[in-house]
Amino acid sequence: MPEGHTVHRSAKQFNKLFAGSPLKVHSPQGRFQEDARLVDGRVLDSASAIGKQLFLQFENELVLRIHLGIYGKWSWQSSAEGEFSEPQGQVRARFENGTHLADLRGPTACEVLTQEQLQPIFNRLGPDPLNRDPDGMAKQQFVEKIKKSKKSIGLLLMDQSVVAGIGNVYRAELLFRSQISPYRLGSSLTGQEIEAIWDDAVALMQVGVKTGYMITRDELFTKRPTKAERNFVYKREGLPCRNCGANVAIDLMATRKLYFCPNCQGV
Repeated sequence: MPEGHTVHRSAKQFNKLFAGSPLKVHSPQGRFQEDARLVDGRVLDSASAIGKQLFLQFENELVLRIHLGIYGKWSWQSSAEGEFSEPQGQVRARFENGTHLADLRGPTACEVLTQEQLQPIFNRLGPDPLNRDPDGMAKQQFVEKIKKSKKSIGLLLMDQSVVAGIGNVYRAELLFRSQISPYRLGSSLTGQEIEAIWDDAVALMQVGVKTGYMITRDELFTKRPTKAERNFVYKREGLPCRNCGANVAIDLMATRKLYFCPNCQGV
């Protein structure tokens, strides 16, 4: 499943290519056609992301919410003449403005909502490390949610109501970089430890937005590492830890694969 940095990159792309122009919105597949009519021909005011969800705000105050889920993906085309290829496969939604096109396939959610319908969705999402936090309130909310919980930090980081946008890769890498066991209860962490996780998430996910890759090794931030080089523990079970040499371990936590170094993280 795409993690938050990917969705923020899509929001930036929509703002760059489509914001301020009327969009032709339709559903080649047909499943989205009824909702597409509500925003077809309307000007896109802006695109934004919270965690793994993309929100397209139209001039008529309707918002298109998109959650890619496991199978969702975007494809993009540009043409000065406005000539685009025919839809290939099951395209749920197609967006055009004359010079650019975006095709959406396989999302978990693709629906047009009113502002009133949107609010409950916002209410159940936790703070997003990639959204501006000038007064530190998002960071403080994250600290408080972790500190009062009796769940493990490994579970909490995957809970989108606690923090929006972190998935399996960032979960594993953030905890390794913090040298914190994924099994520690949230309530056992100090405020300083929790703040450090948040600050690291902000930094790492910004790298993800910039590069398009989940790179978590500082020395590789300005390079183009291979997939095998990018991370410390994710999908490296049985291989030597890059820090101590012990074998990286794998376990299941709430049905999701969990990667960690038992030596560095004190498991």
